[in-house]
Amino acid sequence: MAKSDPLNGKLVVIAGGSGFLGNYVAQALLERGARLRIASRHPEEAFSLKPLANLGQIQFARCDIKNERSAEAVVHGADAVVNMVGSFDGDLIELMGRSAGQLAAAAKQAGVTSFVQVSAIGADAESAAEYAQAKAIGEQLVLEAFPSATILRPSIIFGKDDNFLNMFAGLIQFMPVLPVFAPEAKLQLVYVDDVAEAVAETLAHPGKHGGKTYELGGPEQLTMMEINRRISAAQGRERTFIPMPDMVSGIFAALPLTPMGTDQWRLLKQGNVVGEKALGFKQLGIEPKPLSLFLDRWMVQYRKHGRFAMASKN
Repeated sequence: MAKSDPLNGKLVVIAGGSGFLGNYVAQALLERGARLRIASRHPEEAFSLKPLANLGQIQFARCDIKNERSAEAVVHGADAVVNMVGSFDGDLIELMGRSAGQLAAAAKQAGVTSFVQVSAIGADAESAAEYAQAKAIGEQLVLEAFPSATILRPSIIFGKDDNFLNMFAGLIQFMPVLPVFAPEAKLQLVYVDDVAEAVAETLAHPGKHGGKTYELGGPEQLTMMEINRRISAAQGRERTFIPMPDMVSGIFAALPLTPMGTDQWRLLKQGNVVGEKALGFKQLGIEPKPLSLFLDRWMVQYRKHGRFAMASKN
């Protein structure tokens, strides 16, 4: 930990910090010497971070950013705030739209000097997907309340414990024939540690990155069919993948208890890649890592005999 780091000793609030990305962002900030306040409706879900922090370096706050008083209380005394609250369930416009602006306004009023809003590639107020609409509204309201805020738009984030690769890995493990929805949709999967480092970098240097929007994607673009085949190969399994027509995929996504909802389907269908003229990792001084660097190692648990698996296909 470098004492000269701009975040050393600063109090950073991580709204939505008990989730998948929040865990990695917290680790990146702790390494820089920041003091953390993990704000969440269920902060106990982030208690696993306790052993990583020094005495007094981390605290947990129960917070509902939809509640104005709760938002004001959680940013009190903070130097920086990162908002990564997100969901595919409930009133998304309220949760990721209006509430994001409310949190930014509370942070500005509290004298916070650095604010980062984690949005998503594909954020669009005119989108058919409510998720994309909500993210776009959140961006707009955050910048209205906190003009020097930084917007980060990651692609689909992958990591050892994500809900994306592991969902497909589980299906491939047990099903010899699998349908592939939006088989030609291109995704630019981004490694969770790289996104966490982008959050830390933009929080640390608001004068350099404030008011800007960065789109964060990995170094390669893969179709959904290619991703499924790579997972299968990493498991050492031979599988048959059937490309599904959009009409069938849309009907499936609309059914209850399916692993993919309608909004997720709509976002997947349109693809998820960095815009040609967008600022990104290069401007942040970060070299993103490819999926191929990790996949073989992560898929060990899905092989027939785990670490003792041979090259035979099954």
